[in-house]
Parts: sequence; structure tokens; C-alpha cells
Amino acid sequence: MGDVWKALADPTRRKILKLLKKDSLNAGEIAAEFNMTKPSISNHLSILKQADLVDSEKIGQNVIYSLKTSVLEDMLKMLSDLTGREDK
Repeated sequence: MGDVWKALADPTRRKILKLLKKDSLNAGEIAAEFNMTKPSISNHLSILKQADLVDSEKIGQNVIYSLKTSVLEDMLKMLSDLTGREDK
């Protein structure tokens, strides 16, 4: 889970996740939303993939990125379990 926290700690990666929440996008479409180099975006996407927060699929010459919600759902459940009250 450490990779997930690291990935979510960066505002650029959180914005990428918000973009992917709306629709699957290729790296160029993602990069168009930022004022940074494509290699920088590629690095952010790599960190998100390592954290298992995004999926990638090669379609023709493009790699399409999409949001994976399973890890986020697991984190939310864990946080909910930690903050929930037990009946005594």
C-alpha cells in the first residue's frame, strides 16, 4: 500500500486520476492537460501503474490509460475499518 500513498501524495497524479475517472485517455491527451513534458507525464503514469491505480492497454500505436478502482476501494474500506466504532 506504500506505493498507493506515494502515488496519491502528488497533486499531478491526483489530477491524472480525476481525468481518467471521466474517460480513458492516451498519454498525449493526458499531457495536453498539463504544462509539463511528455516524459514527466510518462513518469507519473508509471508511478500510477506501479501502485495499481491505472491500467494500460495498447491499441494500435496508442497506449490507452484507464482508472482502476479496486485498489482505491480497498483503501477506503481499510480507512473505514480503522475509523469505525465497535459496539461494546
